[in-house]
Amino acid sequence: MQTNRTRRSLVRELAVLVVIALLASFLVQTFAGRVYLIPSESMEPTLHGCDGCTGDRIVVDKIGYRFTDPRAGDVVVFRAPTSSWNVGYTSPRSANTVVRTLENAGALIGVVAPDENNLVKRIVATGSQTVRCCDAEGRVQVDGRSLDEPYITMDFPFEAESLDCTTVPPSSRCFGPVTVPDGNVFVMGDNRNHSADSRAHAGDEYTGTVPIDDLVGKARLIVLPPSRWGTIDSPTIQH
Repeated sequence: MQTNRTRRSLVRELAVLVVIALLASFLVQTFAGRVYLIPSESMEPTLHGCDGCTGDRIVVDKIGYRFTDPRAGDVVVFRAPTSSWNVGYTSPRSANTVVRTLENAGALIGVVAPDENNLVKRIVATGSQTVRCCDAEGRVQVDGRSLDEPYITMDFPFEAESLDCTTVPPSSRCFGPVTVPDGNVFVMGDNRNHSADSRAHAGDEYTGTVPIDDLVGKARLIVLPPSRWGTIDSPTIQH
């Protein structure tokens, strides 16, 4: 009899612990931070990802921007702000109703990816700033000042007077000028020649910019794979 009571007590304690753990996971994932998988190479070499491979898993801080404003140089995860960003995106959910329900439940506690198009890019300009490319050296400019972007290793060719913004055809680096609306940010991938970022959505209602309300948070850490462990730099790129 004592053994049966002990077993029932143990089962109840385990059940309570599981519920507490799930609730804690839900609260953390909803309000504090979340792990996201990098699906593409648009942020190489800072973040690794590609079709059919194991990309980096990053921790996104969902609290910081409640107390501080996003700044140029931050790597951010954001929800697709307009339909133009959803081209080629398909929901990861199963067509099976039961499986889809379980997936949605799993998303609440962070064991399944959310059913939304989340993207990762780097902020290069913020509200009221004007961004364009390029200066005589092929660098992005914000309010007429060239950015210092040490993280870029892959970009379109640019040669002054032979392939720049005045030649025909111009360098594929060239864009703008775009004045960022207040409350929005202009984002670009570190892999400039393989990133459908703000430049690719200049024709949408936000001229390619992303409302701050659509930012999920700031990318802080690479947690998987172990060989890639480390912090994600947010250098000062505007001087």
